[in-house]
Amino acid sequence: MPGASTVTPLTPTKDGDVLLATVYSKESPQSAATTDLTNRLVDDTLPDAVSGTDAKTYVTGTTAAQVDFRDIVASRLPLIIGVVVALAFLIILAVFRGLLVAVKAAVLNVLTIVASYGVVAVFQWGWGGPALGVSGTVPIESYVPMMMFAIIFGLSMDYEIFLLSRVHEAWLRTGDAKASVAHALEITARVITCAALIMVSVFAAFIVSDNIVVKMLGLGPAVSVLIDATVVRLLMVPAVMTLLGRHAWWTPRLLDRILPHIDAEGEEQKPTGRREQRERERAP
Repeated sequence: MPGASTVTPLTPTKDGDVLLATVYSKESPQSAATTDLTNRLVDDTLPDAVSGTDAKTYVTGTTAAQVDFRDIVASRLPLIIGVVVALAFLIILAVFRGLLVAVKAAVLNVLTIVASYGVVAVFQWGWGGPALGVSGTVPIESYVPMMMFAIIFGLSMDYEIFLLSRVHEAWLRTGDAKASVAHALEITARVITCAALIMVSVFAAFIVSDNIVVKMLGLGPAVSVLIDATVVRLLMVPAVMTLLGRHAWWTPRLLDRILPHIDAEGEEQKPTGRREQRERERAP
């Protein structure tokens, strides 16, 4: 078989119902060649060997289990990301009653995730690896991207809700979209920055570990939180909100009636000034 260095003779079990053999790959367990060998055994070699008989074939062992687990994670990860982002979109839409605000939050949070996945270059391609204690190229563990998504998305949404709450509060009070963004940024920038520095320091501490998986789970979130708190949350979000102006808080009338009313601050705030006038005009 291409890719196999050694195949042990078939050995029957005590009851004689099962024949066992061990296949050794020419490459390391996590290499692409070993994965190809595993898939070739499952799809072609073993089924062809028992074709026309009632025998069934299986490939087992640690390597085969890792290949199966990787395939499951790879197939489900887009669905997981899509469901979580969609739910976050609906929650933000229901709380802040702004269609474009919810779209903006979903897009920028996904952007943060994409940026964090970019650090795999340190491990898979060796970019700057020696400086971080990574020698050569290292494959990414299959469960790391899913865990990174859960951690990073949670933190980025935390900063997003904190900032949007202050913007929304000022918007309801003044009806001035641009001034509301400036006011919210003024009172939240230091808090978000300090919180991000704490989280970056915590994640960065894991980079000194000798365990390569721990390094991945430390470097990825550390870089993503740094990008999210500086570039995304304190630069891109205020910029987009300012450009959108009052249109950011627009919601179709039918959708506004369907969505549940959620008071994030614990006590209902009512619009005043120009905002109040617009609400009266929209009322049926």
